[in-house]
Amino acid sequence: VQLVEFGGGSVQPGGSLRLSCAASGSTSYIEAMGWYRQAPGKERELVARITSSGVINVEDSVRGRFAISRDSAKNTVYLQMNSLKPEDTAVYYCNAMVVVRTIEGKSEFNYWGQGTQVTVSS
Repeated sequence: VQLVEFGGGSVQPGGSLRLSCAASGSTSYIEAMGWYRQAPGKERELVARITSSGVINVEDSVRGRFAISRDSAKNTVYLQMNSLKPEDTAVYYCNAMVVVRTIEGKSEFNYWGQGTQVTVSS
C-alpha cells in the first residue's frame, strides 16, 4: 500500500486546513485509515481514524474542530481541520492499517505517508 498526502501548510490561529491522503496498491486489505501527528520533542499521536465500516475515533483535543471523512471509491481519506491552534502545529502522517487473513491467522501491517507539515502561528 502506498500513501500520498496532500495539503498542509501555514495558517493563522483560528484558520482552517484540509489534508487528504490517497491510497494505492492493495487497498482492498485496508481496514482503517487515519491521521497521526508528531510535534517536535513529542511522540506520534493519533488524531483521527476511520474504519472500513465507518467507525470514527477522534482524539479529545481536536474533537469538535477536526473531522475525518473518506471517499471509498477514491481510496482517499480527508482531515478537515478548523479553529486551528498553535498547539496543532506538527507533522501530520497518514496511516493505513492493513489486515491479511490466512488459514494460520491474522496479520496486521501499518503503512505511513511521508508526512506533511502543519504550522499554526500568528
